[in-house]
Amino acid sequence: MSPIKHIGVAGCGAMGLPMAQRLLAAGFNVSGFDVRPLSDFGAFAQHMDASPEALKACECVISVVRDAAETRALCFDQQALFAAPPYPRLLVVSSTLSPRTVSALRERLPEAVELVDAPMSGAPYGAREGTLTFMLGGDPDAIVRLRPALEAMGESLFHIGPLGSGMTVKVLNNYVAASNVAATRRSMALAQRANLDPALLRQVMRASSGNNWYAENFDAIDWSCEGYDRGNTIGILEKDLQCALDIEPDVRQPLDDALLDALRRLQSL
Repeated sequence: MSPIKHIGVAGCGAMGLPMAQRLLAAGFNVSGFDVRPLSDFGAFAQHMDASPEALKACECVISVVRDAAETRALCFDQQALFAAPPYPRLLVVSSTLSPRTVSALRERLPEAVELVDAPMSGAPYGAREGTLTFMLGGDPDAIVRLRPALEAMGESLFHIGPLGSGMTVKVLNNYVAASNVAATRRSMALAQRANLDPALLRQVMRASSGNNWYAENFDAIDWSCEGYDRGNTIGILEKDLQCALDIEPDVRQPLDDALLDALRRLQSL
């Protein structure tokens, strides 16, 4: 198995751009694509292409687009990366999608294209630092080929099992993460109403049973003070929660709807 050298990154946003930069710094040949103008990418613009055609020459494409609709647009519709050959022989989905969407994607892709689900956790600052956690689903040989690239972007790699299993673990992880965000923000609001410093509350939580990733990393997380907007990270967290609920769409619990409602009610700090 020859190592992967030329990698395309589709969706160079808050996560995709620092991931592409980490790959470039590690010595990979990187081609970036995004629907935004090249002027948005500063010094990295020289590695971006205004057309997705550049991705067709890549051995592997990592998709970090927002959601299922943008994934379908990339693969089959507007950008149509896999509509006709030549096309990359390995697609790595690092967007957070429903596991059922991953299965549907496999059915539409050409048989010659290998698919790996590799959603990640760690927020944009983790992408910048190369400390992401990847949850992997797919063929072991494909993941072995991917490992050097993944290690350039992350420090914790978990091969969960067959295709779709990485995404299942990711959306379940994000269910818990969404719960922590909603509970922490609610506790901070109650602390303020009690004339207590929310920062002191978080300090106590970090040393106590209320500790969680969001509270512990509050000052480093780019979006920690965001209120709900469908286009921001809290909106993405809501989308991820919907993906988790799609695992068993016919069975909803009160907690599920309460959590969705709590995220949608968040106000900017």
